[in-house]
Amino acid sequence: MTDLLAARSQMAMSLAFHMVFATAGIGLPLLMVIAEGLWLRTTDGIWLELAKRWAKGAAILFAVGAVSGTVLSFELGLLWPRFMEQVGPVIGLPFTLEGFAFFFEAICLGVYLYGWDRVSRTAHLMAGVGVLVSGALSGAFVVTANAWMNTPAGFRVAADGTLVDIDPWAAMANPSSFGQVLHMTVAAFLATAWLVAGIHAWMLRSDRTNGFHRRGLALALVVAGLATMAQPLTGHVVGHAVAHYQPVKLAALEAHWDTQQRAPFVIGGWPDEEAEVTHYGLEIPGLLSWLAYGDVEAEVVGLSDIPPEDRPPVAVTHLAYQIMLGTAGGMAVTTVVGGVLALRRRGLPDQPRFLALVMATAPLGIVGIEAGWTATEVGRQPWVVTGFMRTAEAVTPVPHLTVPFLLFSGLYLLLGVVTAVLLRRQFLSSPDA
Repeated sequence: MTDLLAARSQMAMSLAFHMVFATAGIGLPLLMVIAEGLWLRTTDGIWLELAKRWAKGAAILFAVGAVSGTVLSFELGLLWPRFMEQVGPVIGLPFTLEGFAFFFEAICLGVYLYGWDRVSRTAHLMAGVGVLVSGALSGAFVVTANAWMNTPAGFRVAADGTLVDIDPWAAMANPSSFGQVLHMTVAAFLATAWLVAGIHAWMLRSDRTNGFHRRGLALALVVAGLATMAQPLTGHVVGHAVAHYQPVKLAALEAHWDTQQRAPFVIGGWPDEEAEVTHYGLEIPGLLSWLAYGDVEAEVVGLSDIPPEDRPPVAVTHLAYQIMLGTAGGMAVTTVVGGVLALRRRGLPDQPRFLALVMATAPLGIVGIEAGWTATEVGRQPWVVTGFMRTAEAVTPVPHLTVPFLLFSGLYLLLGVVTAVLLRRQFLSSPDA
């Protein structure tokens, strides 16, 4: 393993781990706040118990996310010093704002956990809203930095290669920011709600009359269903930005080789990068042109017109993208089935087969997020900042990077096991209801 590959692997592993807990840390407070609001409105103690249970889960996820996020901040400087040296002044602002959001979230979470009998009900609910909003903003600020790496803005390159005329606000408002922030925030709500729904569905298998788990499942399914239906729209916004500003990534996502009008949308398939063809894919003529540019006759750039050294790894990018689309389709199917059953029964669908379907769907949101981030990050290669800095130019010159990669992998494995045990104890115990 080369040092560049080891550095990229360590960063990918750290991000993949952190993303799970950051995602749930954004999504779980939404369920928590809705449950408390329902308790205030109905005085039903089950909603109160749900809010308290989800709040404890949010605290565990917040702690683990803080640890893994801190490791990531160190890795940015240690593994990619040239990247931070050159672009730090441009993207420092969103990381600073993320720090403020993080501390505000910590304060609000402390009030929420320990203020049940110490502050007014309104103030307590507002503390929960503070956790929700600051958590979402924290994620949004980090995503704007990543969006900047895809479509850099807010600076000018001087003759000596240094960055001048830096405008951090313009950098944050780069063309990819809005779509990526919207897409990732909805994805966090979606993935968390499906995980929570899966847990409650699993518990209802043995006791379908349990009020605690019935209410938990009902609320989670509503949030998951709404987010699942909204996600294709947010993905379309992201797709438009990719088509206009990263045509090479678009071609890699679709394994699209020949520049042409009426470009087909490819479902499935395996790219052969040497022969520059995609085998076994189902092509829908003109659909890619329409989705990318709103015109079925629009021309879409193909990878064959791009020098090989400037192409991303096509097979990985395309496969990850297809996995993301597949998970979205699976969640949409479960949403439609659940909606039909709910309308027929005029109540919560709790048939054993539907509960099994919800449990099978539960991890798809997280899988889709991991696959989506793999597609967007690998699809940007060989650039760490599109058109400005290559990944190979940004890595540290320090040798033997395989050693820290293996050590950190072991650390994350241990932390993941401990966290899973804590969450299992927290969520799988069933109160009498």
